Amino acid sequence: VSVAESGGGSVQAGGSLRLSCRVSGYPYRAYGVAWFRQAPGKQREGVASVDSDEEKHYATSVKGRFTISRDEVDHIVYLQMNSLKPEDTAMYYCAADVFEYRLDPKYEFWGQGTQVTVSS
Repeated sequence: VSVAESGGGSVQAGGSLRLSCRVSGYPYRAYGVAWFRQAPGKQREGVASVDSDEEKHYATSVKGRFTISRDEVDHIVYLQMNSLKPEDTAMYYCAADVFEYRLDPKYEFWGQGTQVTVSS
């Protein structure tokens, strides 16, 4: 199983970014995927997750601004981030596992991360 993120970058506050996470090695929909983020000096936190049955969960801090979705044709999970704030600045990681840990960081497979920087 491999996990690879892309789509990070720098935007001004109020802007949008879409992150992509390609997951390879699992059968169709047989896994849960989540996005986490970690800012310097802070603990890694769960941002959004999607289960194999499409059930979704979001951190309170991003609810209404971020949307997670999955495209099983290409095995990609997206994180659409709107109304970005400087406090969203962090390294964003994608994680996958056959067990659906939702926003708990117990996932077995992780990507290398993609940086998101939001300036005020």
